[in-house]
Amino acid sequence: MPNEPTTQPTAGSVWRATQVYTLAVIGLAVGIAIGYLFRGSQSPAAPAPPAANSQASTQPSAPAGSMGGQMPTLEQMKQMADKQAAPLEEKLKDDPNNRNLLIQAGNIYKAAHQFKEAASYYDKSLQVDPKNVDVRTELASCLFYNGDVDGAISQLQQGLNVSPNDANSLFNLGMIRWKGKNDAAGAVQARRISANRRKASRQS
Repeated sequence: MPNEPTTQPTAGSVWRATQVYTLAVIGLAVGIAIGYLFRGSQSPAAPAPPAANSQASTQPSAPAGSMGGQMPTLEQMKQMADKQAAPLEEKLKDDPNNRNLLIQAGNIYKAAHQFKEAASYYDKSLQVDPKNVDVRTELASCLFYNGDVDGAISQLQQGLNVSPNDANSLFNLGMIRWKGKNDAAGAVQARRISANRRKASRQS
């Protein structure tokens, strides 16, 4: 039998494959950076709740098998968050300025992507403890996701007035300037300062 012709890859096909690979790598890098932006830094600085309140810190999730493998809707997530936050609400009726309860409630709603409600709780907590930079960073991320870019930037700047070396605030400020304001220069400056502060923190 005659040998079948062997198709050699053309320069164009190699270029297209390389281009696709490069774009995939860039997309992955951008995705990681954006994911880092609102990872919530760390849980806002509330002491670990007592055992009686342990159920309030559980992240909202759909009951096993209840959604038939489907992701819950935002309305369903809100209902779950409302249910989880209900015991905290009862306690807040008697102690409305308990910053730890307010932060726990904010965490529940933020995890359920109910950013308006989460922002409200974080804001009330900051009225009690205005120097809590971690909570202010959480509030900023909720405001950003809720479409209030200027409010988010304002909160981060207030946090930096309290703690000028807070790397998380600087990093988030850079990302919000980039994504929300198309301010590439401001983003690069904030991220450079953030990187330097993180490096200095590791070396100290």
